[in-house]
Amino acid sequence: MKAIVVTKYGSPEVLQFKEVEKPTPKDNEVLIKIHAATVGLSDRMTRKGDPFLTRFFTGLVRPKNPILGAEFAGEIEAAGKDVKLFKKGDQVFGADLNDLGAYAEYKCLPEDGLLAIKPANVTYEEAAPVCGALAAWNFLNDQVNIQSGQKVLISGASGDIGTNAVQIAKHFGAEVTGVCNAQNIELVKSLGADHVINYTKEDFTKTGQTWDIIFDTENQSSFSKCKGSLTQKGVYLKTYPGLTILLQMLWTSVFSSKKAKISATGLRPVPERLSFLKELVELIEAGKIKSVIDRCFPLEQTAEAFRYVDQGHKKGNVVITVTHNGKT
Repeated sequence: MKAIVVTKYGSPEVLQFKEVEKPTPKDNEVLIKIHAATVGLSDRMTRKGDPFLTRFFTGLVRPKNPILGAEFAGEIEAAGKDVKLFKKGDQVFGADLNDLGAYAEYKCLPEDGLLAIKPANVTYEEAAPVCGALAAWNFLNDQVNIQSGQKVLISGASGDIGTNAVQIAKHFGAEVTGVCNAQNIELVKSLGADHVINYTKEDFTKTGQTWDIIFDTENQSSFSKCKGSLTQKGVYLKTYPGLTILLQMLWTSVFSSKKAKISATGLRPVPERLSFLKELVELIEAGKIKSVIDRCFPLEQTAEAFRYVDQGHKKGNVVITVTHNGKT
């Protein structure tokens, strides 16, 4: 089968289009014919090996998983003899944040992994970007228990996590301020944001406003810079791991009413993530959460897709499409 293989950390050029052996499912696994994957946050960090802290999970010297791709949508091609939850032909979506492997024509996953039947009202391309929604749900609903009426600021509101965070915060009845550039203001408004700040013209930390939650989805700020913009018991959320935020998280948990928090969705037990996914599926089916797709790249152009994302101007998600006999 065809796949994108990476054997060292580095620039997008380390992503090589190659022929590799097609996997065979174990008794408790399904074989998934991949139709769509994404260039997600975990894939970008794994490819670069940056921040260095991530290498304790992805491999110190080189990526331990040569085929990246955490989130996907596709079709069950075959099922092991012990599989009960899925059958051949099922249209599914999900994520594998441990073994990755979605940048390929096929991948295997245990039936009790992070996998669900794809909502019928979305395409494979729209279903694949599940990790951004899971991360936003984890942070807002589970980590801070967002409440109706709270004031929430989403920094990076036009990105993959940010577009989901805006919609999820509005679902819970929050007053949402999105931060993005001028080109994405209308997009963020269309997702439900009550207010939008153009970061190229205004620094939200200097407006004199305060928020109950400041969610930095794209490593654009810091707790120290945002502390003055938090309410007395406000919470600063950050998706990018690092020593500074970890130390601030420990310090604020004891000495400050204003909290700094970080959470790795991929390290949470699979049953918890499946619970998140079930709730998200209901919102997707109800049309309350939609994926924002910037553009799609074929599998063989995955390196180009990463170069585009690295420029930092994408809207929502960049999707990798996988063809089989000329069909996606």
